[in-house]
Amino acid sequence: MTTAKTLRTALASGRIVMAPGAMDSLSARLVERAGFPAVYMTGLGATASRLGTPDIGLLTQTEMTEHARNMARAVSIPIIADADTGYGGPSNIHRTVREHVQAGVAAIHLEDQVAPKRCGQLAGIKLIDAEEAAARLRCAVEARGADDLLIIGRTDAMPAAGAEEAIRRAQLYQQTGVDLVFVDGIKTIREVEAVAKGIPGPKVVSIVDGNETVKLTARDLEGMGFQVVLYAVTALFAAIKSIDTALSHLKAAGTPAGASGATYADLCAIVDLPWHQGLDERYGKG
Repeated sequence: MTTAKTLRTALASGRIVMAPGAMDSLSARLVERAGFPAVYMTGLGATASRLGTPDIGLLTQTEMTEHARNMARAVSIPIIADADTGYGGPSNIHRTVREHVQAGVAAIHLEDQVAPKRCGQLAGIKLIDAEEAAARLRCAVEARGADDLLIIGRTDAMPAAGAEEAIRRAQLYQQTGVDLVFVDGIKTIREVEAVAKGIPGPKVVSIVDGNETVKLTARDLEGMGFQVVLYAVTALFAAIKSIDTALSHLKAAGTPAGASGATYADLCAIVDLPWHQGLDERYGKG
């Protein structure tokens, strides 16, 4: 069974799919190790980890699909990948879909921003025409063909044009044949409630650390009618804080003693070193 089919089965269960964000293959393994049913390949996290820059459309299609492919190799749970704007016109969108199918991811989302895009939590977002965005989503659905990949139509209209326009666009995108719709850039509980009420059918919500939506539990969101909840930055923010704290300790104390709660043995277990050692024992030169 493909991971896309696994994700479709999870969605059909009626239980909300919690997908924490991962910025790389190691953090994706940690998401799986924690017992979550899916992992979200966050574009913000990918850009921060690969380039050390803001999420303003600097990673190319090939860089993003390579990142997704590596994460899909590292875990057995479904990957929901950020595919930005599709990286160009219809032919680019077609290639983007086919590359993600070949990469083995379970789902992608495509957004309606003017390229180069930016993180949905940032100010200054510019939108393409809604009908053009819908046509691009229909192109993506056609490019998928008979493959299992789920396609999510994302709108960034909430911060750019308000809840009414975001809901209108999401309803329009539902008519293109996508599997789910996603209103990004939500910052308040009132906005979550508006989306839940205004958009029937399968939908995604993103809960971002630092705004009031963190008061809503996964069970709350399930009750409101959401099928998937993304926690795009939780692991990223935790990693930044932990690394910063450890390095500050090292600089001040002159020793790593007491700087980290993890061990080399912990890392070996996470990256599955025993399996590789067993392979070498069976087939290596000895």
